[in-house]
Amino acid sequence: MRPRDLPSLPPRPPVSHKGDYGRALLIGGSRPMTGAIGLAGLATLRGGAGLVTLAVPQSCQVTVASFEPSYMTISLPEDKQGRICASAIDQVADMLGGFTSVGLGPGLGQSANLTEFVRWAYATIKLPMVVDADALNGLASSPEVLERPGGQRVLTPHPGEFSRLTAQSFTDRGTATKLADECARRWKAVILLKGNQTHVTQGEQSYTNMTGNSGMATGGAGDVLTGLITALLCQGLTPLDAAALAAHLHGLAGDIGATDLGKHSLIASDLIHYLPPAFKRYGADRAPPTY
Repeated sequence: MRPRDLPSLPPRPPVSHKGDYGRALLIGGSRPMTGAIGLAGLATLRGGAGLVTLAVPQSCQVTVASFEPSYMTISLPEDKQGRICASAIDQVADMLGGFTSVGLGPGLGQSANLTEFVRWAYATIKLPMVVDADALNGLASSPEVLERPGGQRVLTPHPGEFSRLTAQSFTDRGTATKLADECARRWKAVILLKGNQTHVTQGEQSYTNMTGNSGMATGGAGDVLTGLITALLCQGLTPLDAAALAAHLHGLAGDIGATDLGKHSLIASDLIHYLPPAFKRYGADRAPPTY
């Protein structure tokens, strides 16, 4: 997939303000996994969203807020293990009117309460939503919800998560990508199937991503991708365009980082550091040639 075949970034006029670039809400985190939602929040900022808010369990709020002063945080009711509980539904429902897109899942954890919360969010929230990590695991236990999304959805499973979502195992990548096309049509969603040459599909149209490297096989890389897709949705890209462009930029950041640091030492926070040069290179690669 060449840069010129990818969707265009939305323009940023000289006269504009932060509200013009969307308001992102990221829901996730738990006491053992505050870093995941923090990485997603940082990536959403670096992806160009105008305002970013992280909704996290109450006991995690101070820790998550300490990672970065540029995003806001909201505390949600939690269980004894520091995970969001189902009583958070009313609070989240009341605050959705101020947001443009939602990212759900980084660091969420798993529990019966969270499965109820994820089912509600997927089937009820009308905003475009990126669904990742433990939110996917919550949906896997309630597959009927996948066929009745409340709004536009981007699902970002790795092969293991996709196997759980479909209750099928795969012997090869081609079988998995074909099933992803079928599920995208049936679920009326965009599926980003992670892996070497990530496959992004809405069923009728698909992209194969050619950026990225094995140094990105590290904890937290998927959280960065979730934030980046959420940011692009905030700025008005369609779910398919946002997922395809985010996959390219995410992998390109990894490629630039691996050149500087080596594949063995690459970590997820490096991807956020290298997003700005990835955006710049993407813009240069799409510029018309000069003669």
